[in-house]
Amino acid sequence: MLDLSRLPSLPGSYQFRDVNNRIIYVGKAKDLKKRVSSYFSKKDQDAKTKALVANIVSVDFIVTNSEKEALLLESTLVKKHLPKYNIDLKDSKRFAFIEITKEPYPRVILSRDKSSGGELFGPFTSGLERNLIIETINRHFQLRTCKRLPKRPCIRFHIGLCPAPCMGGISEAAYDVSLAKARLILRGETKELVDNLRAEMKQSSDAQDFERALILRDQIEALNTLEESQSMERKKRFDEDVIVFMVRDDQVFLLVFNIFRGTLNNKQEFVLDYSEDFLEEFITRFYEDNSIPKEIILRVALSRPLLDVLSEKCGSKVSAICPKQGEKRTLLELAEKNLEISFFGKSAKLERLRERLKLNATPNVIECFDISHLSGTSTVGSMAQFRGGIPYKSGYRRFRITTVESIDDFRSIAEVVRRRYARLTFEKAQMPDLIVIDGGKGQLGAALAELKKFNLRIPIISLAKRNEEIFAPGRPHPIILEKKDPALQLLQEIRDEAHRFAITYNRLLRSKKLKD
Repeated sequence: MLDLSRLPSLPGSYQFRDVNNRIIYVGKAKDLKKRVSSYFSKKDQDAKTKALVANIVSVDFIVTNSEKEALLLESTLVKKHLPKYNIDLKDSKRFAFIEITKEPYPRVILSRDKSSGGELFGPFTSGLERNLIIETINRHFQLRTCKRLPKRPCIRFHIGLCPAPCMGGISEAAYDVSLAKARLILRGETKELVDNLRAEMKQSSDAQDFERALILRDQIEALNTLEESQSMERKKRFDEDVIVFMVRDDQVFLLVFNIFRGTLNNKQEFVLDYSEDFLEEFITRFYEDNSIPKEIILRVALSRPLLDVLSEKCGSKVSAICPKQGEKRTLLELAEKNLEISFFGKSAKLERLRERLKLNATPNVIECFDISHLSGTSTVGSMAQFRGGIPYKSGYRRFRITTVESIDDFRSIAEVVRRRYARLTFEKAQMPDLIVIDGGKGQLGAALAELKKFNLRIPIISLAKRNEEIFAPGRPHPIILEKKDPALQLLQEIRDEAHRFAITYNRLLRSKKLKD
């Protein structure tokens, strides 16, 4: 059962994943909660959508500031992950740019080729707005539109829209003045021109030339779109990472936005134990395995020695920016919005789980065990750990079963529980707040017997997959929760993650055997 309760009613991009954690579909929405929920509430669906829904195991999302940014982000993620069910968008061309060509008497044209050598502005999601912008620039600044300079003036010269550079009607210096004004418009510095257009629109309206007034209104709106901050896809020559975090109850909840050449293309989430130098330690470890950007955007300054180390690894200077305003500040705030939704939307579920299981405290750290095998061979165990209601990948563990030779889930569960908590007991490490076993009464009894050997009194339950029954020690009957109950949805999410992790390990062992 998918957990849709954490989806916000905000614009953004959503990503459906299958049982192998692969992204199989990327979409965008004005309202993430409403759009994603619609996939599971509509009865009449085409065959493709039915096949998609049947393969959805989990949903990820990234919140944006507008529907337009969501559309740009959707395009970026589709081209990065090539999802199975995004056939049309995957094969389509990228959003168009406006280009100032690199040639004598440059033109302002539509372009989808980033390697053309010209100066690019955009991209633009609306063809109507884009064409109006090009038309407005060419009309007001009399730039040539012919692909090749003709031998005689064309009709645009005769109606006053072109100074005929083909016949020497304007010098290159004078032409560059008009081009510079066009460049200001494409950079979003349109206020003066918009004021003039508004005055002209009022004159047309006063003269009851409403058709002309409507044309001018459209041109004004087109120019105003250039002033919108497209924080999801800004034309950059370097990469950026945005790092935000919150500290709650001696834990750090951290999120990284990866921005490639101005395009947001990934979101990564982490849960860390708090320490005084956690941020520097995280950045040092994170960039051991990830590419180092030229710029890191965050709320707090980084030390010069750390930046020097990153610069040496990167081979060029790495800067840390703490923006107070502008686009970078907007990106920072957007990342923080995603951080808040991703992590702390789980608090209510954890509290609900505490109530449903009648626990004494909120189960912040939950460990879930599963067993996987193929006809009794390559039997493995897995343990997924959740902290604050989200996966804590550093806490995951996998076990190769060594004491059980046949198919025996009870003994296999006993082995992995025994090995896990014998180690924690020996190391005097922190115990979880709740243990979840994938299985029924038998698996629960086997695990509970192992805990008793170490005198551990950790709350423990099992979740039986067939009817989603929850078994707990000392209760003669299972706990039955409604399918939409947030507590059950959280348990299902944890159980499914442990199952996925176990299957992945089982396949790895089988593939090694085949190679041997």
